[in-house]
Amino acid sequence: MAQAEVADRAEKEHRSSPIDTHVGSRVRLRRTLLGMSQEKLGEALGLTFQQVQKYERGVNRIGASRLFDLSRVLDVPIGFFFDDMPGATGSSATTSMLRARMGGGFAEQQEGFEDDALHKRETLELVRAYYRINEPAVRKRVFDLIKSLAPVD
Repeated sequence: MAQAEVADRAEKEHRSSPIDTHVGSRVRLRRTLLGMSQEKLGEALGLTFQQVQKYERGVNRIGASRLFDLSRVLDVPIGFFFDDMPGATGSSATTSMLRARMGGGFAEQQEGFEDDALHKRETLELVRAYYRINEPAVRKRVFDLIKSLAPVD
């Protein structure tokens, strides 16, 4: 193999896949929503916080067993990590198939919902407060109230 081909192959191997980047961003989202630090997540997985950082940025690919561990520690189905995957990284048919096989996701995808809203401080504070409600019946009533206040599309 020519030296240029070897260099090209090495460069491609070091680039983050859009899917790895997406899965990593979903790990970061869920960890943040839970108010968990990278250090705490790393401890739960037997990793350093630097390794968690690399997973979250998509620099390191997350293997199947690690994805399983992440779903357990972050208390989400494995399909959560693939929810809202942009069309450029996976067809909607592929994403739907993944969701169906892996038990859906953390939240239903909403038409017109902007992903940026998930990264706002207000959203994070609201979700954290919601999950601090210990009584499931009360939490359900709060959820129903919020849904009733939103405009109907």
